[in-house]
Amino acid sequence: MALSFEQIINDIRQKKYNKLYFLMGEEPYFIDKIVDEIEDTVIDESDRVFNQKVFFGRDTNVKAVVSETRNYSMFGGLKVVIVKEAQELKDIEELEKFIDKLTDSAILVFAYKYKTLDKRRTLYKKLDKSGAVFFESKKLYDSYIPGWIMGVLRSEGYSISEKTSRILADYLGNDLCKIRNELTKLKVALPAGKKVIDEGDIEYNIGISKEFNTFELQNALGSGDMVKLARIIDHFGNNPKENPIIFTTVMLYSYFTKLLKVHYSPVKTNDGIANYLGVTPYFAKDYIAGAKRYSIADCVKCIVVLREIDKKSKGYGTSGISEKELYNELLYKLTH
Repeated sequence: MALSFEQIINDIRQKKYNKLYFLMGEEPYFIDKIVDEIEDTVIDESDRVFNQKVFFGRDTNVKAVVSETRNYSMFGGLKVVIVKEAQELKDIEELEKFIDKLTDSAILVFAYKYKTLDKRRTLYKKLDKSGAVFFESKKLYDSYIPGWIMGVLRSEGYSISEKTSRILADYLGNDLCKIRNELTKLKVALPAGKKVIDEGDIEYNIGISKEFNTFELQNALGSGDMVKLARIIDHFGNNPKENPIIFTTVMLYSYFTKLLKVHYSPVKTNDGIANYLGVTPYFAKDYIAGAKRYSIADCVKCIVVLREIDKKSKGYGTSGISEKELYNELLYKLTH
């Protein structure tokens, strides 16, 4: 029984439990959150030492785990058995033999992270058809990270603008665990009573400049603001540790790829392009403006330039060139 993350969390909070949870996938954040919800809420804290058992995949096997579920719980009630790092179980396929024999008095959880089961194997097919809760945790596309940040903060009584969430996402990447930790630290650092996170907050507490970042770099390219563009590139070149050129080329590659998609979008409205790019309408207007400035040929030329700079930054065909020099070359080639 494949369920969404939200449905699983909601069911657990309403005490609607299943006897088997198989959580797998490349994104560990959602798996960890489900495991934490089960670990922290199903069994009362005073009874966990008796009725809750945690295994680690590298130190156990399927038979031992299933046997633990069959031991009677102290004081009655449910028993919870959790297998963390279940991807390290050497005999995971053995679980197939026990799926139909699990007891109703225990909850068995497998946290199978960073990978998925082979869909051709019997275990996958049986889990998929069984009454077990079967969840695949997929990596979020980069374009969905700002919205995810806004949603997390909204659920906790905070707010952040689309622009600020985009700057944060560009800087932190798509590691949800890392982003979540930074959001937690950010909330703690806010002045008492403040619930709106702005660019000043992330600059002061995380170190992301509200003036010199890849979001502003893209806007300068799209608007043709050469003065702003030169200032940002100069800042990046003088501060390469905070602004590695490898990261910048990746972000700009994504930017010009999206501009190409705008040119080829079957629907030219703001909402149509937003759907086509997988971004919000707020950001779609920036890509539309950029596409008006950069033709298809321009975008292709810029992508070629970015690939050349990326190779040079990794030492291919050159030696001894500084990141500042590479940034200056990047600026010249993108604008001439």
